[in-house]
Amino acid sequence: MSTGSAERVVLRLARPYLRRLVGAGLLAAATETAGLALMATATWLLMSAAGRPPLDRLTVAIVAVRALAIGRGVFRYTERLAGHDAVLRMITDVRARVFATLAARRGPAGHRTGDALSRLVSDVEAVQDLLLRVLVPGAAAALVGLLAVGGAALVSLPAAGVLAVGLLVAGVALPASATALTRRAADEVAPLRGALATDAVDLTHGAADLAAFGATGQALRTATDRAGRLARLERRLAATGFAVDAAGVLVAGLTAGGVVLVALRAGAGGVLVGVLAVGSLAAVEIALALVGAARQRTQLRAGLARVAELLAEPTPAPEGTAPAGTVDARAGGGDTAPGRPVIGGATHDVRFDGVVVRYRTGAAPALDGLDLDLSAGRRVAVVGPSGAGKSTLAAVLTGTVRPDAGRVTLDGHDLSAYPADELPRAVGGLLAEAYVFHASVRENLLLGRPDAGEDEMTAATGAAGLHDWVRDQPDGWDTIVGEEGGQLSGGQRQRLALARALLAAPPVLVLDEPTEGLDPAAADAVLASALTATPTGHSVLLISHRLSGLDGLDEIVVLDAGRVIQRGRHAELVAAPGWYRDQWLLQEAAERGYLALTP
Repeated sequence: MSTGSAERVVLRLARPYLRRLVGAGLLAAATETAGLALMATATWLLMSAAGRPPLDRLTVAIVAVRALAIGRGVFRYTERLAGHDAVLRMITDVRARVFATLAARRGPAGHRTGDALSRLVSDVEAVQDLLLRVLVPGAAAALVGLLAVGGAALVSLPAAGVLAVGLLVAGVALPASATALTRRAADEVAPLRGALATDAVDLTHGAADLAAFGATGQALRTATDRAGRLARLERRLAATGFAVDAAGVLVAGLTAGGVVLVALRAGAGGVLVGVLAVGSLAAVEIALALVGAARQRTQLRAGLARVAELLAEPTPAPEGTAPAGTVDARAGGGDTAPGRPVIGGATHDVRFDGVVVRYRTGAAPALDGLDLDLSAGRRVAVVGPSGAGKSTLAAVLTGTVRPDAGRVTLDGHDLSAYPADELPRAVGGLLAEAYVFHASVRENLLLGRPDAGEDEMTAATGAAGLHDWVRDQPDGWDTIVGEEGGQLSGGQRQRLALARALLAAPPVLVLDEPTEGLDPAAADAVLASALTATPTGHSVLLISHRLSGLDGLDEIVVLDAGRVIQRGRHAELVAAPGWYRDQWLLQEAAERGYLALTP
């Protein structure tokens, strides 16, 4: 995405705050104008005072100097206040949009944690810098430059022409040169920062895995190489900036000298020539702010492009969703849009008919012609080897993956016809890699059901086998679990996520490996209590690699390479030759050996 396109995408979000930004720009121009006028007035006062005139001739200038000095500070403060108020409001919207887009991405289109963090923090800050350090000061410098040339023309028209040339060099030629010199290096900085953030996350959160595979040294070398490359690029940018700044100082001096020579030849008075000289220096210095703005804009290009990519990405609207402006009957505004189903009731019927899912064109299907009946109150387990398509099935049911062929219906309506923000009211639960937030046990639980009381939380944690641990903690429900549940064991983290799913109690409950990380006895007890805690009439889709505890379910579906290779009840599958019986015997033998070795 080009710089101009990226900026247009970003600035579209600034429209609601346009008045505040224009006000900030005008205040910035007033600040610079007051500074320029202060320098000119003070110069006139000093040079005039050297001739010892009567004091009454200097009174106005003395008052003006004081007023301009105070006014400049007031203008600067209010400009900062207005500008940051507008930008921080806008950044809130940008971060919300970026977070929503990153959260919605799945699979190959997604981002790793470090890169996502870089986009959400440093790249979004590029939007703030674009407004506060590029557009506002750039517009102010351009306006003040015009006023300075106009003021110089009142004293000497030829001197105003020289000043205009100097301002064009300082405000146009030097910024263009700075952009050309720094563009290539600046474009590499933002992606490198994102990659380095990913390396940092890998080295900290993945330290144990890297050590286990003997890859710590290689990961450190990769991160060190990236850090060194980033440092070299930043040094190159700093050296270029120093050279351009030095050229700016030279341009300011030459402009002031040219203005003085031309003004003297034009017959301007000595005091006014001094005012023109100092005013020219101040005006060119203000124009040189455009060099900084251009350099900053160049350095922001890559970050802005990464943010604009996310902001420009359309949020997929579920097929059949009512168009904007339609009124939902539940809100009391009339009938729902034709063809838009409404999620209501305590139970739901779900059916899979010939569902096919492919993650890449031409690749083998992750699900291949799957049929499944998950009507109200029905409890179905899906088992199979790794890569069989179990998690894909859960993703299709929760609406995060859409079938390439076949149909999934909820109460007779296509699943994609339901609004994405309403579907979790019907379908949800414990999905793969359920996130545990750096917050208290209570706050993590209430994400599932914000209005739940302590008795309901007790029942949910009891069913998940976690309540005894919560009760033994000094802070009880307010115990902080750490980043990603780092203060918990793997089993406790899984129990907390399961308790949150049980507390939410959606009519169609998905449990993806709910007993992962638990020993066999605890796993059987937790699974049994979780199924018992599920309200009557609610459907359950259980995904598990363990076959113990499945004898009470209505159906067990065995998947392999996306296809159903066996289905039936536990007793039927154990009695028939096939994958299920073989796996059952292996797990039984392994767990008997585990129990024999356990004290």
